[in-house]
Amino acid sequence: MKRKDGYAPIGSYAAIGDGTTTALVAADGSIDFLSLPYMHSPTALGALLDAEEGGRFLLRPCGKFDADRRYVERTNVLETTYTTRDGVVRVTEALNLQGGGQLPWRELARRVEGLSGEVELEWCADPRPDWGRSNVTLTHRRGLPIFEGNDLEIGFHTWDAGEPELDERSVRGRFIVRDGSSALLALCATHEQPIPMPSRDQIERRLDETVRVWRTWLDHWEYDGPWRDQLMRSALALKLLVHEPNGSILAAPTTSLPEKIGGDRNYDYRYMWVRDAAFTIDALMRLGLPEQVHESFCCLLRAVRTTAPDLRPFYSVEGREAQRCDELPLHGYRGSQPVRYGNAAASQLQIGSWGDLVETTDLYLESGNALDEGTASLITECLDRLTSIWPDDDSGIWELQECRNYTASNFSSWLAFDRGIRLAKDGHLPDDHVDRWREECERVRECLERQCWSDELGAYTEYGGGETLDAAVLRAARMGWGDVNGVRLRSSIDVIRERLDAGGGLLWRRTGNIGKEGAFVACSFWLVEALARQGDVDEAATLFEQLLAYENDVGLLSEEVDPDSGELLGNFPQGLSHLSLINAATTIDRVRAGGASSRPGAAAR
Repeated sequence: MKRKDGYAPIGSYAAIGDGTTTALVAADGSIDFLSLPYMHSPTALGALLDAEEGGRFLLRPCGKFDADRRYVERTNVLETTYTTRDGVVRVTEALNLQGGGQLPWRELARRVEGLSGEVELEWCADPRPDWGRSNVTLTHRRGLPIFEGNDLEIGFHTWDAGEPELDERSVRGRFIVRDGSSALLALCATHEQPIPMPSRDQIERRLDETVRVWRTWLDHWEYDGPWRDQLMRSALALKLLVHEPNGSILAAPTTSLPEKIGGDRNYDYRYMWVRDAAFTIDALMRLGLPEQVHESFCCLLRAVRTTAPDLRPFYSVEGREAQRCDELPLHGYRGSQPVRYGNAAASQLQIGSWGDLVETTDLYLESGNALDEGTASLITECLDRLTSIWPDDDSGIWELQECRNYTASNFSSWLAFDRGIRLAKDGHLPDDHVDRWREECERVRECLERQCWSDELGAYTEYGGGETLDAAVLRAARMGWGDVNGVRLRSSIDVIRERLDAGGGLLWRRTGNIGKEGAFVACSFWLVEALARQGDVDEAATLFEQLLAYENDVGLLSEEVDPDSGELLGNFPQGLSHLSLINAATTIDRVRAGGASSRPGAAAR
C-alpha cells in the first residue's frame, strides 16, 4: 500500500467499531479516523481528512513489511499479520465490548503477538479533538499520558511496548516483539467523565470477549446460500452502522470522503436516512435477524413521529431533526474540499421517504409482526399527507438541488399507496381513507405512464418530460410495478444497462453524473435484483460475481468506484452498498429455489 501526499487509498481501510463509534485502520497500521465520543461526533483522529493536522494512532513494524489482513471469523475484530525480513508478528485490534455489550467508555485495544523471529515496531499517537480545532493539553495521571481537549479525556496505555516518549502534541515509542512474546497498546476515552485505568488483563480479557459478542450476534442468522461469507461480512458491516443503544442506522460512519478526488461532492453521511434505514431493515429481515429488525424499526418510527405526517430525508442519531451544516477548515481527503460537518439536504423534500417508510412497515408485518394502534395511526397519517404532496416537485432520491417531478419519487409514491391499500385490506391499517389512496395510486400510475415514459428512449426517464436516465428506476422491479416482465419495465432495464454502463459491471447513477463522479455501487446490485426478478437469474448471478471484485481485501464496499482505476470512492464502508449486495444475493437464491414474487422482499422468505 502506498500513500499519496500522506493519504492512504480509501480501499486500504478496515473498519472496527463498538456500536457507538467506528475507527478506520489503514493497511499500514495507522488509525486515521475515529469520532469521539460517538459516531456522529467530531473526529479525535482525523488524518483521513487532514494528513498533517487531523491526528492518528500509528502502530507498525519499522522498515519494510508486507501486511496480510482478515477479520477474525464472524466478527468485526481485525487481525493483521506483518511479515518483515527478520520475523512475523500479528496485530489483533478492536473497539472493545464486554460480555453484556458496550462499555461505558471507548476502549480501542491493539495486541501484538510474535509469531517467528523478532520484529521491531514503532507507534505514535497524536489525538486532535474537535476536527483538530481544539487546544490539546497533555498531562499525566497515575503515570499515564492523558490528552485533554473538547471535553474529552484520551489516555494511552502500553505494556511491553517500549518507554513512551512525549512531546507537546504526541506520545510515541519503539519496541521489539520476539517469537512467543506479546505487547498491548490501548486507547481509552471518556467525555465529560473521569477516565478509567484498566489493567492489562482486563483489556485483554475484553478483547477476547469482543470476539464472542460479535459471534453471538450472528448465532441465529438464516442464510446458507452460495455467498455465505460475503453476506456475513456485509451483515457485520451493517451492524457497525447501528448506533446503540437506540438502534438508529447510519448510512456510513464517515464524512466528506469524495465521490471524485479533488471534487466538492463530499458529504456527511453519519445520519439515519429513512431510505437507508428502511433498506437495511429489509436486508436484516432477509438474513433472519428479528431482534435487530425490531430495534431499528422502532427507532425509525420514533424519529418519524417527531415530524409526522411530514418526513425528513434523514434524522440525527438521536432521532431528531438534523439542522447543522458546517464547512471545516481541513485540507480534505487528497485536497477534496469542502469537508462538511452536517448535511444541508436535511431541509429537502424527498417524496421517496414516504414509500420507504410504508414498504418497511409492510415487510415488518410480512415477517409475522403486528402494529400497535399508535403506529397504525402514524402510517395512516403519513399516507394521507402523501395524497396531497406527491405531485409536487422534489429533490429525488439523489438529493439534487434542482427540484423536478422525478420518476423514482413517483414510483415510491405508487409503492406507498399500493402497500397502504393492502395493509388496510389485511386489517393492519384503518380503512377510512382507502378510497382516496386508491384514487391517488391510479393518478400516480397515469403520471408515470404518460409523463415519465419516453418512446424515443424506450425507457422511463429520470423525470417527467425529460430525456435523461436514472438508475433508481431499476428499483421498480423489486416494488412489483405492474408485471415485472412488462414490456416497458424490461425495456427500461435494458436501456439503463446500456446507456449508464460504466464498464466492469458498474453503472453511473444518472445521465448527469456520467464522468463527474465514480460509478454508484448500489445501482449495480439493483440491476442484479431486477434481472433476477424478471427471470434472468443466471445473468444476474454472473453480474453479482463480477461485482464482488470491488470489495476490498477485508470484504468492505465503498459508495462508489472509479471505473477507470477501480479505486474506491465516497464514504466508507457504505451501508447502501452492503445492504444492496444482501438483497441481490438473497433474491437470486430464492428465485432459483422457486420463482420470484413481485412483492418486494417476498422472494426472500
